[in-house]
Order: sequence, then structure tokens, then C-alpha cells
Amino acid sequence: MATQYYTATSLDGYLADTEHSLTWLFEVDGADEAQAGMAGFLAQVGAMCMGATTYEWVVANEPPENWSKYYGDLPCWVFTHRDLPAIPDANLRFVAGPVESVHREMAAAAGARNIWIVGGGDLAGQFADAGLLDDVMVSVAPVTLGAGAPLLPRRILSSRMRLTAVQQAGQFVELRYRLANPADQR
Repeated sequence: MATQYYTATSLDGYLADTEHSLTWLFEVDGADEAQAGMAGFLAQVGAMCMGATTYEWVVANEPPENWSKYYGDLPCWVFTHRDLPAIPDANLRFVAGPVESVHREMAAAAGARNIWIVGGGDLAGQFADAGLLDDVMVSVAPVTLGAGAPLLPRRILSSRMRLTAVQQAGQFVELRYRLANPADQR
């Protein structure tokens, strides 16, 4: 079982633009080809989590029935400090606080399968800070945004990251890094 941050980013390192939009991502030629590997990835996921901003984007931009189509009954923890509407029939848990205790719940739910950190970058960074993030998997799009939500607003030095895979998928480059636990770096 691994905890994986799997996302797409602009070439200059942003997940979303300054308006929290992902429109730029879906306009890239070959986006469908880049999405083709998603089914295989999801088959290995037993639990997932996301931050409130990511969840709100899903609620505002996807029909509710898409949740079941994409994620089925996969349990999802949404980190938030406010009340958010629930997507009908989605297996959701709204939580707040440190990631460590929630990670234990997610690991129990995932069993032998992986935990997927959907977004955002700060949430993934909290898992990295706690030594609970195993992999950073990024699809880099040929787009620059100049500003927006950063991929990982943390300082994680190369001594903690090892490149384990590089693959082209249409116009995207998929990079996979394995992270060492910060406690192991002392």
C-alpha cells in the first residue's frame, strides 16, 4: 500500500489558474490519451482524499452522477473547515485537523490498495510533512499559467525524491517520484 499524490500540472507548476479553473487542462491536445491510464490507476486505489477547494470544483463542474461513474463506492475524505454539500450516493467523510489520524482511517479502509491524494497541493504537502506521502505522480501539460494554485507549496529537497518513471502520454509528460520519509533524512 502506498499513499500517492497523482495530479496534473502546468509546465510552470500550477494545478489551477487564479480563478481555480481547470479549463486550461481540458483544452490540451491529447488530454484523452493522458486520461487513458486513469482506469488502471483507480483499480489500485482503496481510499482517496481531497481538500475543500478541489471538492468544491468537482461539485461546481461535474454532474453528481459522474462521481459514481468515476469513483463508484470508493471512500473519500474531504478536508475542510466549513460545511459543504454532499454529493448524493458518494461515500464521503468531511474531516478537519491533522492528516496523521485521518491517514490511519484511510489506510484501514484501503486495505492492501493505495491511498490517492487527489488535491490540492497544500494537502499533499501536509502528508509529505508528516512522512506519509510515498509517491508524487505528475502529468505535466504544455501550458504555462503564470500564477494559480501551486503543485506542492513546500520545500522538498531532491535528497528526499527519486525519479522512478518517465512516460509520454500525448502532449503530457508523466513523472513519478518516490519520496523518502523526512525522519529518515536525519
